[in-house]
Amino acid sequence: MSSNPEGLSETPIPPHSEPESVNLPAPNATSDVKFTRAGALWSSLILGFLILIVLLIFIAQNTAPTPFTFLSWHWNLPLGVAILLAAVCGGLITALVSAARIFQLRRAAKKNLVAALKR
Repeated sequence: MSSNPEGLSETPIPPHSEPESVNLPAPNATSDVKFTRAGALWSSLILGFLILIVLLIFIAQNTAPTPFTFLSWHWNLPLGVAILLAAVCGGLITALVSAARIFQLRRAAKKNLVAALKR
């Protein structure tokens, strides 16, 4: 019998060795996250909802009927709704003008590409 009371073997335990060091790149102080279209989409959605909430509060607080006249037409609308309609009409006009310009630029680019390919 052995002199070990627990009955364990007396094999020596190797000394604790350090794991092999792996050469990892040093962490940057700045974030490695890139700007993505999905991130831009979420940011613009959040911004759009915040603007929508502010507009709804504005409309709810400006409900006094206001008379409007255009040429020979006369009507009454709540002031908040009238300003919202004016903003929407302005946005639609801007979108139409922008779409016309984009169409013009694409047509010019296509003509330039065809001319360059013919050379």
